Amino acid sequence: MMVAMSGFTPAGAAKAVPRAIANRAKQIHAAGEPFQIRLLTGASTGESVDERLAEADAISWRAPYQSSRALRKKINSGQVDFVDMHLSHLPQSVMFGHFGEIDVAVIEATEVTADGKVYLTTSIGASPTFLKKAKKVIIEINRAQSRDISDMGDVVIPNRPPNRLSLSLSHPLERIGKKYAEVDPAKIVGIVETDQPDELGGFTASDELSEKIAGYVVEFLSNELASGRIPSSFLPLQSGVGNVANAVTAGVGKSPDIPDFFMYTEVLQPAPFALMRSGRLRGASSCGLTLLPEQMQEIADDIEFFRDRIVLRPQEISNNPAAVRQLGVIAMNTALEVDLYGHVNSTHVCGQNIMNGIGGSGDFARNSYLSMFVCPSVAKGGKISAIVPLCSHTDHNEHSVHVIVTEQGLADLRGLAPGERARTIIDNCAHPMYRDYLHKYLDNSSAAHIRHDLQHCFDLHRNFMESGDMLG
Repeated sequence: MMVAMSGFTPAGAAKAVPRAIANRAKQIHAAGEPFQIRLLTGASTGESVDERLAEADAISWRAPYQSSRALRKKINSGQVDFVDMHLSHLPQSVMFGHFGEIDVAVIEATEVTADGKVYLTTSIGASPTFLKKAKKVIIEINRAQSRDISDMGDVVIPNRPPNRLSLSLSHPLERIGKKYAEVDPAKIVGIVETDQPDELGGFTASDELSEKIAGYVVEFLSNELASGRIPSSFLPLQSGVGNVANAVTAGVGKSPDIPDFFMYTEVLQPAPFALMRSGRLRGASSCGLTLLPEQMQEIADDIEFFRDRIVLRPQEISNNPAAVRQLGVIAMNTALEVDLYGHVNSTHVCGQNIMNGIGGSGDFARNSYLSMFVCPSVAKGGKISAIVPLCSHTDHNEHSVHVIVTEQGLADLRGLAPGERARTIIDNCAHPMYRDYLHKYLDNSSAAHIRHDLQHCFDLHRNFMESGDMLG
């Protein structure tokens, strides 16, 4: 069966039903019988979904994103088929049946009414579409979630092409939809009551490396402001998921040179949320609240303060390319590796094993006013360089990447021809222990518009796979 579950990160993810499915799978497997489902969600999920179902060997196919260690292992060993895709594309693919019919949707809510109004919890994700397209629906009524959270909802399902209208969205906090999703009540086959909080992970405190990256980003944005290339009122920010992205947003908030700002992003994380109280973050449009437990309690305790400062949207609106372009979003996302010409790999180690997925980074990078990618210059104590001659897998091509930042420095690639891009990235972003190698690679490559030595472009990756160290 194709089963769709709520959740965009652990925020608003189903909890009781997936654990019950995992337990059922274990019992059936113990009896020598097969049992697996095909699983759709909005993005990554909480421990109860991917982790528990993967441990129970209950997933045969998965889309569109994941961040589970147990599931990742099964994907990379070929035990689970995984479809990695842009998050903004998922609802439309579901609506047009690209994956077949959805047999059951499991959706977390704080309330469902007799006429089919479903008040969602801490994320919207693709739940409105799942409710519309699923043949059967199970609602998890979560008493641990504040009913007031749904006041932040702004639920819109765009018309199908060719009758899809442009979004009337001129401000990050503008509301264009309803506070609730809708379902045909006749499709609801069960309601499960729970009282489980979101299974949110922790965030590490900013370290010296993250703060260096943040410093270069802030300096760059300040210079853009001073030159008039960013309006004096500033532009909305988008920040990807993770500790480095969280630290960069915190650094932007600390800078006196950056005016108070808005966010138009897919996930609201702890650092920008903390800036809301001080007024540095004036408001945020998001798809989910990936916050610390104490921050979720803060919202519940003071909903009057946050109600008009946070808007929660479906992912086809939060990640909508037209909205990103209209609002002039500054996108800041993380990379695994970057090659000499600015192509970015966000998903696969040595081009083979997936980490999490592309998520929404492509939705924002391709359509943003400024597209920035940040990462440490090395990993595993210097055994891996994030700057390589040629990406082993490409998620974002050079045409979608404007700025690269590591703790070594910043490379502004706008207006640079390939040769200039390569030397700028090496000199500003590569770790010193790899710069000589990268310059020699460039010098020894055949003369062409884009210089490469196809005999040696993956030597660093081969060295790592053979010896555990890119430098051999």
